[in-house]
Amino acid sequence: MPSLTSRPPGPAAAEAGAPADAPSRPGRDPFFDNAKYLAIVLVAMGHSWEPLPGSGRVVETLYTFVYTFHMPVFIILAGYFSRGLELRSGRMWKLVTSLVVPYAVFEIAYTLFERLTGSPQFPLSPLTPYWLLWFLPALFLWRLTTPFWETVRWPVAVALVIAAMGAVTSNIGGDLHLQRILQFLPYYVLGLQLRPAHFDLVRRRAVRIAAVPVCLVALAAAYWAVPRTTTSWFFRRYGAEQLGSPAWAGAPVTLLLFGCALVLSACFLAWVPNRRLWMTALGAGTLYGYLLHGFVIKGAVKLGFFEEDVFSTPAGRILVSVAAAAMVTALCSPPVRRVFRYVVEPRLQWAVKPKPAP
Repeated sequence: MPSLTSRPPGPAAAEAGAPADAPSRPGRDPFFDNAKYLAIVLVAMGHSWEPLPGSGRVVETLYTFVYTFHMPVFIILAGYFSRGLELRSGRMWKLVTSLVVPYAVFEIAYTLFERLTGSPQFPLSPLTPYWLLWFLPALFLWRLTTPFWETVRWPVAVALVIAAMGAVTSNIGGDLHLQRILQFLPYYVLGLQLRPAHFDLVRRRAVRIAAVPVCLVALAAAYWAVPRTTTSWFFRRYGAEQLGSPAWAGAPVTLLLFGCALVLSACFLAWVPNRRLWMTALGAGTLYGYLLHGFVIKGAVKLGFFEEDVFSTPAGRILVSVAAAAMVTALCSPPVRRVFRYVVEPRLQWAVKPKPAP
């Protein structure tokens, strides 16, 4: 089995705004780009299922199954490519330009979008991220804490304790979706601890075969759980009491969701192709697909697209899923990335103080 990368990911790889979202090059292992592309497809499909009228138990089952692991996979990869991150001035500036600046730009863009499409009083609130934009400030804050997690003993256990505290507390507030930042933290910390050998392990043929019955059992469990619980647990945006459960339930649910996400993430990665395919180049543009597909989904909702009778049928729901996959694929393509590069990956060299002469 080939090694994961021709060189280990270090500080240079950690500079990217999303997990290794640099242009594809020969030294990159296509496995990771393929994984990111397939994960962003699941994200877009999940978002397209949310507005479906009377989606039904089957769609809710798929929604629960996908939401168990699709963001954890992204965050684990983000942590993996943040290993060795040093908070020097150059690295800090790269974090600002790749995360903070796009967050500010898209927060304004989505606010204008809402105001121009029927919500003229929609507030511009930088501390309350718009829908999917929470991931940018979350990744920024997680990466700032990287040196701590690479120093402390038992980092994943400590991160799980912090996540559990976030789940049992309901008065943290909505600034920057701090609940999510705390509850998704263990996946980032886990990614920091992973090494190439761990990915080699999940790519073995035996794991690939075992992933099939595991996923079937997970789908059956999701089908059973749909009428008995709320999918809001998977958003990690609320405390246990806000979801109608006693506060103490937040801790065991945090551990349960972490275990389920870990198992299903391994199953997902086991089936990611190892070789370079048509999707490999698209994996370098997942941040573009992530930030831009919200305009398409929200636009379709405002136009009443999902209210058509056809989308209440199984064929219509399949059509929505395929359309979402095609849409986000187009948004990850090189032409779209060239158009939006200046707002998604700005360099802003003009704002950098020149270095003093020796």
